[in-house]
Amino acid sequence: MIWDIFSYIGIAAFAISGAMMAIEEEYDLFGVYVLGFITTFGGGVVRNILIGLPASLLWEQNIGIYTALIAITLTIITPTLWFHKWKRWLVFFDAIGLSAFSIQGALFAVDQHLSIHAVVVASTLTGIGGGLIRDILAGRKPLLLKEDVYAVWSMLSGFIIGLHTKITDIELFFLFILVIMLRMISVHYQLKLPLKIMKYK
Repeated sequence: MIWDIFSYIGIAAFAISGAMMAIEEEYDLFGVYVLGFITTFGGGVVRNILIGLPASLLWEQNIGIYTALIAITLTIITPTLWFHKWKRWLVFFDAIGLSAFSIQGALFAVDQHLSIHAVVVASTLTGIGGGLIRDILAGRKPLLLKEDVYAVWSMLSGFIIGLHTKITDIELFFLFILVIMLRMISVHYQLKLPLKIMKYK
């Protein structure tokens, strides 16, 4: 039950971040919903395909779909003045979604009795996949493929869970908080991975 709550928080957070970016890019109403849903569920669909689960599992997440729908709708009807203030929270919503979905992806892989490598990949794809697709559709360069350490924290979740397949709910809670904190610290201090070392003429 506790983990289900975290998952729904992650769904709402990613839905809000996708919708906020669509509004910022001046998408129409349909585009806002599309980008919100893709941000929320895109990474999970890719993960399912890679670890051998049917992509159609998405449609079994009835509560999750309704949660995303409500979150996107609330974002749309938020007054413009409030929205500009909410933009400051975009990174925080993204951090919550990253943490919740990374852990969710790792747990999916553990349930399939996959190797630690697969657990890390599943965690990373679930955590960053939706945001990656969101950035591409919004016409932005995905920072996680350029210089941000965004994906590192997602991989860390998968690695920790892969090492401790019998991880408890309390440990998951602290991991959830840890990833959010690391993400926010990396944003605050603008931590980046090294850029390409060699430049070709």
